[in-house]
Amino acid sequence: MLKLLVFMPVLGACLLAVFPGRGQQSLWRLALGFALASLLLTVLLAWSFDPLGEAVQMYESRAWNARLGSYFALGIDGISLAMVMLTAFLSLVAVLVSRNMPGSGRLYFALLFLLQSAMFGVFTARDWSLFYVFWEATLIPLFFMIDRLGGENRQRAALNFFLYTLGGSVFMLVALLFLYDAAPGHSFAMNDMAEGGRALPQNMQLLIFAGLFIGFAVKMPIVPLHGWLPLAHVEAPSPVSILLSGVLLKMGAYGLLRAAETLPAAFVAVQGWLAMLALLSLLYGALLAWRQQDLKSMVAYSSISHMGVVLLGIASLNLNGVTGAVLQMVAHGLAAALLFLVVGLLYRRTHSRDLADYDGLLGRAPRFAFFIAFGLLAAIGLPASAGFIAELHVLVGAYQRWGFWVVALGIAMLVGAAYGLRVIGHLHRPAAPTVQLHDMTRTETTAAALLAGAIVALGVWPMPLLDLVGSSTARIAALFAGG
Repeated sequence: MLKLLVFMPVLGACLLAVFPGRGQQSLWRLALGFALASLLLTVLLAWSFDPLGEAVQMYESRAWNARLGSYFALGIDGISLAMVMLTAFLSLVAVLVSRNMPGSGRLYFALLFLLQSAMFGVFTARDWSLFYVFWEATLIPLFFMIDRLGGENRQRAALNFFLYTLGGSVFMLVALLFLYDAAPGHSFAMNDMAEGGRALPQNMQLLIFAGLFIGFAVKMPIVPLHGWLPLAHVEAPSPVSILLSGVLLKMGAYGLLRAAETLPAAFVAVQGWLAMLALLSLLYGALLAWRQQDLKSMVAYSSISHMGVVLLGIASLNLNGVTGAVLQMVAHGLAAALLFLVVGLLYRRTHSRDLADYDGLLGRAPRFAFFIAFGLLAAIGLPASAGFIAELHVLVGAYQRWGFWVVALGIAMLVGAAYGLRVIGHLHRPAAPTVQLHDMTRTETTAAALLAGAIVALGVWPMPLLDLVGSSTARIAALFAGG
């Protein structure tokens, strides 16, 4: 089933590339069918998964290069299954809102499914060499989606994204080679490398951790390795921003969680530094988002702030914090996707992202105004939203570890509330409309409603997600229980 999950989008990309139909609608229907099939398959995986069972389930492995110790090994635990389901769900939303995608629809849909396949591979790989191949494979479709289909500065944005992430990956590769040398079985299998990594002295663990952290922190991104993100988000097409913010940023946090299982002594040694970087990202991203007049830039900088919450949860190294980090990955993926969806649709209609142009939007396009306000409140972490549950877990975990220093998290949340309420105030402000627009179509409203419904469902009834990830986060936290 996991092989089918990983390679079915590749089949979809190939069929879309040679599909004889020339109309945009026929391409969109075929893409929608593959997106629905991927989501259905993830639901079947979740149905077959036992949260209280083995740590890694549905494991399958085939020799890739047995002499080198590299295997095509796939498997899932609760964390990776949550990320796989998020990927499939946001891919469906991205296809839904691409019904009237300007430009080359054939190229866009083919690249989107290649990207989906690579993301599935990252979250299901149980071999570090395979993980690295899929990690790098995400760069190629994203580069061309930004470079060929983006805005006016798309070439600069695509190049920045490519160089930042490729540069970080070089450090990650060197670190993985050190781990490979320490593995008892001299292989890239995650379990084997974790066994070797835990046996290393602290100084060597710290050296390896530094390489892995640079690669993962660029992707999250964490200040000061965030330079590529705002420009890439602004120039990327709206559906691409949905996947970029909703899933791609989570790959870095997911990698950090896997590194925590492998290098526990290093994580304990740098725990305080990770917390400082997390709080810096929290405050820096929130303050810059507050100062933005460009709506898409505001959402991009807010993503930096919210990924700081994820890093803070991981840095706490306790059950509440790690659980909150995983929940925040899901919650932010949904809220950011909703905001990028709505802002992108507004830009497609008005060719403006200036906040002043949307004064009085509530009277002109009430559905747009509602979903912008809902997305901002969900991002703030309003009660009954998924973000509230996630941030509460992180807050408790951070308090258990650092006590009242966690007040910095509260300050960042207040700044986030300030820029969110500032935008909502513009939507209600009476003003003469400078830009004419029509409200969201039925398909667009359906896509936004799916995201909003998922946010509320996880906020009101989070137990299914907590049960899904609980055993996996408990195993990670248990490594640090004596610290």
